[in-house]
Amino acid sequence: MSTAQPAVSAQARSTDTNRWVVLVLVCLAQFMVVLDATIVNVALPSIQSDLHFSPGNLAWIINSYTLLFGGFLLLGGRAADLFGRKKIFLAGVILFSAASALCALATSQGMLIGFRGLQGLGAALVSPAALSIIMTTFADGAERTKALAAWGAIAASGSAFGLLLGGVLTESLSWQWIFLVNVPIGIAAFVASLRLVPESIGKESGSFDLFGAVSVTGGLVAIVYAIVRAESDGWGSTATLGFGALGILLLVAFVLVERVHKDPLVRLGIFKIRSLSTANGVMILVMGGMFAMFFFATIYVQEVLGYSPIEAGLAFLPFTVGIIGGSIAAQQLIPRIGVRAQILFGIALSAIGLLLMTRITPEGDYVTELLPAVILIAVGMGNTFVPLTLLATTNVEGEDAGLASGLFNTSQQVGGALGLAILATFATSRTNSSLSDGIAPNQALVDGYHLAFVIGAIFAVVAAVAIILLIRRSDVASINAEEPAAVAMAH
Repeated sequence: MSTAQPAVSAQARSTDTNRWVVLVLVCLAQFMVVLDATIVNVALPSIQSDLHFSPGNLAWIINSYTLLFGGFLLLGGRAADLFGRKKIFLAGVILFSAASALCALATSQGMLIGFRGLQGLGAALVSPAALSIIMTTFADGAERTKALAAWGAIAASGSAFGLLLGGVLTESLSWQWIFLVNVPIGIAAFVASLRLVPESIGKESGSFDLFGAVSVTGGLVAIVYAIVRAESDGWGSTATLGFGALGILLLVAFVLVERVHKDPLVRLGIFKIRSLSTANGVMILVMGGMFAMFFFATIYVQEVLGYSPIEAGLAFLPFTVGIIGGSIAAQQLIPRIGVRAQILFGIALSAIGLLLMTRITPEGDYVTELLPAVILIAVGMGNTFVPLTLLATTNVEGEDAGLASGLFNTSQQVGGALGLAILATFATSRTNSSLSDGIAPNQALVDGYHLAFVIGAIFAVVAAVAIILLIRRSDVASINAEEPAAVAMAH
């Protein structure tokens, strides 16, 4: 995710006998980061009860993490190239582990949201540095492919394990332990990496665009906050308009700075590549709808259906299996039907799944109402992400490969945060309206979820229309039949 793909360093080559140990260590740290993405979802109802979160504010437990993760992801990659990949990796592990401990000690909503943001910042340092360490430790060829395959497997297994572990820890101990579990993992990764991971620095020199990262992240946070405030204060309130205007000003400042900065965080000219721009826009829309689905569905099975945290974790294991299965299917289908058609196929499956989610009821049956929709959405996402990754990285020059990859991963995080803010705001508004009409609380909650799922499906339809209108056959002509497997493993 750094801005360049540097050659394998002499120091890295000198540690051939240890390179698989290096892979294990950086994957361990990445496992910790990925684990945190799903382990928190299962504990949300328990956290809401203990710290008295409102439905709207509950989304900030997720959004504070994803916004800082996405906002500083490119800066983390740039810092790794400039100051040393090992240094930034270790700094990220320390920050993430310390923030995890602070999350466990949080006694108020503000403390937990703030410390979750610190976790996101730590993750933004760990992930790009870890991937850069793999790229500099393993030369091109079969060994790098194996290393990237292990990296991809860690992401899948971390998500699945997070669901189960989150349920077990929350039910048997307390929600605080979903954060404390990161501490021993982080300590082990830090101590071993300090001795065994080689240092490497990118060849390029330059300045550090800290203002770019702060302004774009601050702008996104302000806009998300404005959306959340709109539910309680109204869309035309001073607070909503004020924070919205602040967010827009910060984003405008980001663009202006990037245009004149000697070493910008994002070289704006890269967006002239239509395939890249479209893929990132589509990813924002897709994640805007899909990310919120997991948030609402996790709360639904516990708050409405009365599942225990462990039962909730087990209920969503098919989601992880479906994404893996969809990704494998995409690798087989892309050479046959093409990238463009594959993206549309995956989005269509996900949109249908979201619409099926509107069948859930307060007395819902998991097997007949929830499970079919979850599987369809998961398979659709797997079939979408692989070809969309290809679209985002094709037609990009070699020196921009790291930037293109970083932008795409940033779009995932930003899309998820913006989508969750929008859908949570509308869902809460619909629930409050239903309650004021005398509808039972559980039915009112379900009414809000239904609206969120419909809006998520609309996001997916808009994404599909964008692919149809903006992507031409020439934009994907250079993608060959061998790329899907490699990209899927790296992604």
